[in-house]
Amino acid sequence: MGFISAKRIDGEVNLIAIDLGSNTLRVVQIECESGQIIASFEKIVKTADGLAQSGLISQNALQRVIDALKEAQGRFDFASDHLRAVTTEALRRASNAAETLEEIQKQTGIIFEVIDGEEEARLTLLAVEHRLSLLSGGKSQTSSFLLIDIGGGSTELVFRYPHRTYSKSFPIGIVTIAQSYHSLDAIEEALPSLMHEIEEFAALIFRQEGIVDDFVATAGTPTTVAALKIGQTYNNYDPSKINGSILDFSDLERQLGALLSLPFDERERRVGVGRSDLIAAGILIFKQLFLIAEKQECIVIDDSLREGVALEECDKRRVMRD
Repeated sequence: MGFISAKRIDGEVNLIAIDLGSNTLRVVQIECESGQIIASFEKIVKTADGLAQSGLISQNALQRVIDALKEAQGRFDFASDHLRAVTTEALRRASNAAETLEEIQKQTGIIFEVIDGEEEARLTLLAVEHRLSLLSGGKSQTSSFLLIDIGGGSTELVFRYPHRTYSKSFPIGIVTIAQSYHSLDAIEEALPSLMHEIEEFAALIFRQEGIVDDFVATAGTPTTVAALKIGQTYNNYDPSKINGSILDFSDLERQLGALLSLPFDERERRVGVGRSDLIAAGILIFKQLFLIAEKQECIVIDDSLREGVALEECDKRRVMRD
């Protein structure tokens, strides 16, 4: 997915938001007044590689993160723009998180804030609701929906009703799951038990508030499946064609089967180097979430945590200015 750039608007306040996830480093630069995305950058860094076994961020993973940040610094004007950097489950869980973040700051000058699962869900919801509003032409969103965010080290569920929101983060992600089991069959067999707490949480909310009207998904697995469905690859991925696209349950099985039927090199070309095993595991998680949501189709949104961070920081600066 790499680097995407648009024309920069001179004289306006720009903000850079960085999301260091358990699998991917995602950076976005936006112009605060208009909300226009000026540029974006993504790099697979596998922050959580080996975390499930060791409890540590490995030196190799740390170096991948630092290298990716330095690459981003060569493409963005970090010195001139306002910046907020957040990180999530891998650094929440790692016993060497403090040392890892200290080394990142030493090597890049970037100070990361470790946010908890509730904050991650809140900011992701902010981005998704903003995108849904744009897709609907600015009309208010009155229907209820369940938002899922399948990350590398955790999965967040957000139940959005017209007058109340419920959210919870669960330590189940595509990197940690893929590295904890020796095969997809083993993952598929284990997931109902592993995701029982998610199922119970959803059932509780549905009993209290009723079944949601819509099912919405963000993060790498849903967006990749949506991209595969329309013939996109990792290198020609276009988020404008993914936002608002629809997946049904049968698409997951169909795209997983198609992916696994390909030679390994072709799989990597389609979904990105080092991602094919993770996306396969993510699809199995996604299938279970479809069943938990009691839905047959899902709206896919590319915007997630980094966009939520950027939108909130821009709002804060707008308030300070006014």
